[in-house]
Amino acid sequence: MRCVGRFAPSPTGEMHLGNVLAALLSWLSARQQGGLWRLRIEDLDPQRSRQEYADGLMRDLEWLGLTWDGEVIYQSQRTQVYAHCLNRLASMRDPQTGLQLVYPCTCTRNDILAAQAPHEADGRIVYPGTCRPHSASPDNSDNSSPLLRRAAMRIIVPDVEIEYDDRVYGHQSVNLAAHCGDFILRRSDGVFAYQLAVVIDDAEMGVTEIVRGRDLLLSVAQQHYMRTLLGLAQPAYCHHPLLVNAQGQRLCKRDHALAVSAMRAHYTAQEIIGNLAHAVGLIPEPEPLAPQQLLPYFDWSRIPRNDIMVSE
Repeated sequence: MRCVGRFAPSPTGEMHLGNVLAALLSWLSARQQGGLWRLRIEDLDPQRSRQEYADGLMRDLEWLGLTWDGEVIYQSQRTQVYAHCLNRLASMRDPQTGLQLVYPCTCTRNDILAAQAPHEADGRIVYPGTCRPHSASPDNSDNSSPLLRRAAMRIIVPDVEIEYDDRVYGHQSVNLAAHCGDFILRRSDGVFAYQLAVVIDDAEMGVTEIVRGRDLLLSVAQQHYMRTLLGLAQPAYCHHPLLVNAQGQRLCKRDHALAVSAMRAHYTAQEIIGNLAHAVGLIPEPEPLAPQQLLPYFDWSRIPRNDIMVSE
């Protein structure tokens, strides 16, 4: 099977160095295997996504030499596909309890936080199951009714270990009930959730390998569960360490000095690529290199697990 990788940024700000690292590693892995590399714009949230950011990140990718194959996919144009798959999931029932897997939820964030147990004070929000049905209910697979449109839609998760392997971080085992609880597939404002959209998009785009930052490592369990329910193939996963600032905080779109648009005034594209390659252990010393020149050096076994500090 031919490798198909992808880069799937959200157009909510300018592309920064951490985004470039994810794109570079994904591009190198796919190209080294003679595969395709696809681009998807994850603009699900209309309140935060802007076309000017999408246009800017595509210009930055081309300037860096990270060219993609095929048409660019926009999630905002695929809501009917997500709605169809949500209805399909809503028609399913838990074989053990007979409960519908998808149900409406009217809990607010404050409601959920108020129900958090003391041991859940690590920043995770674990849904306590407040709105989960306790008896088999009529089929609500048509979630277009006015009542359901005003509610979020959640999916029941099993109290079992979901296991998968990552090429950098090794074997993982996650219990979704303990990690996040029943999670959202569509928000109360009608916006489809990342966990639903990404599974459908990756399957339809033929993605066989997903490369992204280690902050998304545990979300694999949710996506693995969704793929199993929908009968979709499981891709390979490769998570990489994050680029962090001096305070140990992950780089984000607020780090304007490390945005590619700002760095272009001081560095060439090859200098940025070469410095990133050195930071993750692909080459012994930083030197200007184009992405194609890194292909002979790329090896997942060289990628470290610890986060990497960068300075402005």
